[in-house]
Amino acid sequence: MQRTAVIFEGRVQGVGFRFAAREVAQRFAVTGWVRNEPDGAVRLEVQGQAPEVDAMIDALRARMAGYIRSARTEPMIPTPTETDFSIRR
Repeated sequence: MQRTAVIFEGRVQGVGFRFAAREVAQRFAVTGWVRNEPDGAVRLEVQGQAPEVDAMIDALRARMAGYIRSARTEPMIPTPTETDFSIRR
C-alpha cells in the first residue's frame, strides 16, 4: 500500500480539475481526496497498490495535460481507514 500527494500547478482551478480527478479515480482501486489550495494549486492525495496509484496519476495528468504547468509528488503515510475518493472543499 502506498500513499502519494501530488501538487498540481498551472491553470488547474476553475477548469473541472477536482471533478476530473474523482472521475479518473473511480476507474482504479484507489482511495484519497483532491482539493483546491489557497495559492491556486490543486492538492491530490491518493493511495492504493503502487501500480494503481501510478496509473491513476498518469491518467489524470494525460486528461488534464493542457492545464498542468508542473506537478510535485511527495510520499505520504497510508491512511488505512480511508474508504473512497472524495472532493474536499
